[in-house]
Amino acid sequence: MPGNNYNANSPVPSSRIDRLLRQRLRKTSKASNSNDANGNGNSNGNEGLDHEQRLREGDDFVEQYLEGASAARDRWEKPDSGLFTQRLLVVANRLPVSAVRRGEESWSLEVSGGGLVSALLGVKEVEAKWIGWAGVNVPDEPGQRALTKALAEKRCIPVFLDEEIVHQYYNGYCNNILWPLFHYLGLPQEDRLATTRSFQSQFAAYKKANQMFADVVNEHYEEGDVVWCHDYHLMFLPKCLKDHNKNMKVGWFLHTPFPSSEIHRTLPSRSELLRAVLAADLVGFHTYDYARHFVSACTRILGLEGTPEGVEDQGRLTRVAAFPIGIDSDRFIHALEAPQVQEHIKELKERFSGRKVMLGVDRLDMIKGIPQKILAFEKFLEENQYWHDKVVLLQIAVPTRTDVPEYQKLTSQVHEIVGRINGRFGTLTTVPIHHLDRSLDFQALCALYAVTDIALVTSLRDGMNLVSYEFVACQDEKRGVLILSEFAGAAQSLGAGAILVNPWNITEVAASIGQALNMSAEEREKRHLHNFSHVTTHTAQEWAETFVSELNDTVLEAQQRIRQVPPLLPVEEAIDRYLQSSNRLLILGFNATLTEPVDSPDRRGGDQIREMDLKLHQDLKEPLTRLCSDPKTTVVVLSGSDRGVLDENFGDYDMWLAAENGMFLRSTRGDWMTTMPEHSNMEWVDSVKHVFEYFTERTPRSHFELRETSLVWNYKYSDVEFGRLQARDMLQHLWTGPISNASVDVVQGSRSVEVRAVGVTKGVTIVRILGEIVHSKSISAPIDYVLCVGHSLGKDEDIYTFFEPELPSDNIGITRPKLSDATKSCGDRKSGRSGGSKSSHKQTQRNTENKRNNNSNNNSSSTSNGINSSGSSNSNSVGNGGRRSSQSPDKITWNVLDLKGDNYFSCAVGRKRTNARYRLDTSDDVVSFLRDLARAS
Repeated sequence: MPGNNYNANSPVPSSRIDRLLRQRLRKTSKASNSNDANGNGNSNGNEGLDHEQRLREGDDFVEQYLEGASAARDRWEKPDSGLFTQRLLVVANRLPVSAVRRGEESWSLEVSGGGLVSALLGVKEVEAKWIGWAGVNVPDEPGQRALTKALAEKRCIPVFLDEEIVHQYYNGYCNNILWPLFHYLGLPQEDRLATTRSFQSQFAAYKKANQMFADVVNEHYEEGDVVWCHDYHLMFLPKCLKDHNKNMKVGWFLHTPFPSSEIHRTLPSRSELLRAVLAADLVGFHTYDYARHFVSACTRILGLEGTPEGVEDQGRLTRVAAFPIGIDSDRFIHALEAPQVQEHIKELKERFSGRKVMLGVDRLDMIKGIPQKILAFEKFLEENQYWHDKVVLLQIAVPTRTDVPEYQKLTSQVHEIVGRINGRFGTLTTVPIHHLDRSLDFQALCALYAVTDIALVTSLRDGMNLVSYEFVACQDEKRGVLILSEFAGAAQSLGAGAILVNPWNITEVAASIGQALNMSAEEREKRHLHNFSHVTTHTAQEWAETFVSELNDTVLEAQQRIRQVPPLLPVEEAIDRYLQSSNRLLILGFNATLTEPVDSPDRRGGDQIREMDLKLHQDLKEPLTRLCSDPKTTVVVLSGSDRGVLDENFGDYDMWLAAENGMFLRSTRGDWMTTMPEHSNMEWVDSVKHVFEYFTERTPRSHFELRETSLVWNYKYSDVEFGRLQARDMLQHLWTGPISNASVDVVQGSRSVEVRAVGVTKGVTIVRILGEIVHSKSISAPIDYVLCVGHSLGKDEDIYTFFEPELPSDNIGITRPKLSDATKSCGDRKSGRSGGSKSSHKQTQRNTENKRNNNSNNNSSSTSNGINSSGSSNSNSVGNGGRRSSQSPDKITWNVLDLKGDNYFSCAVGRKRTNARYRLDTSDDVVSFLRDLARAS
């Protein structure tokens, strides 16, 4: 079987909206061409008859679809025929067939077509294969082989789960933990202690079962396949799949509600599940509310960045979107024409002649609001004696989980309420409620929909509820009224044409029943047409096509973004180059680079205190000592922290310390000196301090740091949304007040606001730092190896481009400071802060222009900025390796830098959107690298 090269040559759409519009135009064109060719919209004269015959056979159309595997396989294996399609691996907990064992190697299969099967019936662009559990325990290999062979004819691939796994994973974690929580029922109450004790074993079984599903997917996966995971049973599956193959196209869709972050955070495994789902490329929900709750949980619990597109984690974007599912509306519409359905309709009209028919079709489940519905009907009858013998409620309650005590209790409660109402308002010949504890076949259900005047959907919490869609599809003649709970997902789609109610408000529901019964024909017509248009347009097939298409587009867009993410630091190459060089410069950041890692914000114990009290990583003491003692190596710690923090952590090492982004500098063997310009004005500090104090008081768990040349307000551990609002208010206040006329820069981090003197960046101050190092160390050979590692704010990433031989063409606006006058400000080596008047804005502009001019003079193969050994600049010097300069015959000058491109390693820690050449993910990776570097040296 050939590999799947879907989209291999497809052009990247200019935008997602353009693609959707083109897709809609193609569909319109196809429909128009079909009508023009046949006059009546049928491709041949027998199509209508074939369709009717298919519907007359009930769910046999699903059987026919699943048995089309051989033809689809032929089409798949013959790409030259022009029918080459993409394969879709649909992974769900249950297969769309049920298996019954007839012998040691004999199985009987019964199709159980659900909404997901119907959704994929009309998707022409993909060939679907189903992966899931067959619902039976098959411990022996002969039985597994036979069942696998039988299911293969139905496009199905089984996952074999033993009884213990099923009990712990499916009955335990899925149905006892996740399902109640996602429907706002909370964790189990009566057996909380037992649940808590068994929770770990249930969660372990859940992860194990997900891995078993992943193993089967990996076994059958071919390059280019799309893997579509479904529902809360398989939340761990995206991570398992991506761990095996990071290039796999993985989508995940939830068919239930997703709760608010405050509900989800009660789940002990909340973080693991969220991160597992985020491994998918595209995450889909029925409504925007559920998608919003998911993004909010990721931001509030995991501390990640929520965007309009989805959730971003260090440059990797998981797209989150709403894809409301539909139904196969044509199936219901054409079913009404079948003779068997017409016979049912005739019988029902005779049976309920002279009475308005109200209908409820639900699973007998706590979330369906059946007791609330019946009590509202009782209240309506109490208040409207006229309707006692003129209206009837037909309630179809399909039994589920009959062995669970809570469901048995619900069944008894419903029966008791129905009996009481029928005894109270019934007569010898009629009763107001007909209650059935069973399901109806497709033809009988369609007939019931067709004769219904009012459909009552009173779900207390429902993912979508397609009963409302089915009712609308069968109502094109009757024009009945839909009363719909606002807590059902369908309310987002059908809310305009339906009467929306709060099912907990019995009085409101009773009033809505009266409104529906007395509604004018004109209003019923308008409401129905609005909903009918939506149901027939937004079909299940459209839903499936859209999701698969969006997933393909999302992967293409992600591939483009990945190209912009720097690769991981090539450790072996960096060490080899280090060993071959003769004069090395190591520039290291501190926070999130050399510090001990702080746990993620979802574990909010002492993390904030640990982060505020920065400590050098314990495992770095020995490697740093070795590196600093190497006479060929100069180590500089360049940090935004103040002098006291650096003294406390690095005072015992032979290195250079640059505090507050390089504004203060010292060798650990000398005293602190300032590199600030002489005329810097720091009068703004006190007024900004008052602003920061105010916002710290009104923003819980925020804090600010007062430094000598800057102030930083951090709200990383505050509520995400509240922190952003406060930061926005702070910025508005700063710009219009304390700093409106001050020479300062405001630097925004992901969860911080910093105010510092204008023009202060690590890239700018490295010029003066190098000048001072050259002056103090009396360097006799040019620096031929530079390693620059740090977790810098975007504004400070000019430190990475400073050493680049040639600036990248796409780094617009990034300039390299030049080394002229590098040591001018270092001549005054005094401790403390320089005073003076406000720096001139025009001078800053001239300096910036000089930086741009200097960029064009950089050599493309090496950086050769000349500073003589006495500290004066020699900008005309080139890579002469220590020879006398022809421009300065009276004294010997040396190039500070003689840096080839292969000997420069810039590395961002924990940032994927960066100007650095390489990246490392955590400070632990930095520790590992520096340890290897120290050993090698």
